[in-house]
Amino acid sequence: MIGPVFFLLLETSIRKGVRAAIAFDMGVLLSDLIYIIIALIFYSEVSKITSGEYAHIIQIVGGIILMVFGLVTLLKKPKEDAKETDKQLNSTKKDLILLGLKGFLLNIANPGVIFYWITVIALGADGKKNANDAIDESTYWYILIIMITFFAVDLLKIFGAKKLRPFITENVLVGLNRLIGLIIIGTGVLLMIKGFLAK
Repeated sequence: MIGPVFFLLLETSIRKGVRAAIAFDMGVLLSDLIYIIIALIFYSEVSKITSGEYAHIIQIVGGIILMVFGLVTLLKKPKEDAKETDKQLNSTKKDLILLGLKGFLLNIANPGVIFYWITVIALGADGKKNANDAIDESTYWYILIIMITFFAVDLLKIFGAKKLRPFITENVLVGLNRLIGLIIIGTGVLLMIKGFLAK
């Protein structure tokens, strides 16, 4: 799906290398996994919250978080020189953990993700799931295949973006940063508007 995570994943691969992009993606997948577990365990309760009277509050708060994140990205000034490139491509364990945390926080701050997984689980359960039903084994396989597909497609994006590295200049990085910042801010604004309209 095209969104803030998509563009940040490409930027991370271009600027910091494959290992860094995979670390970022693992953070995203971990937040997806947490949302899946919440959606599976508290299906009826979560669906009431996300479609009930508090849905607009979730959207507004999520929108604010994304807007702040977008502003930070927009104002960040990337530098592309030989020393900086070497440093970025040889990310330390701490750098990789921080990138994973960045991916985790960005994805978990987007309330659209929980809406997405509730919908996926409802479709996977073939409309049989309600407060008293148990989700059958086929639904778990369905979710697992989706997660594996997400990761496989993300790897294609990461390795594809790496091929672009020789063509990346400082001006391109600055433009990419601004584009990503604007996309994240735009996503946040849309979420806030949806929240206020729902209210």
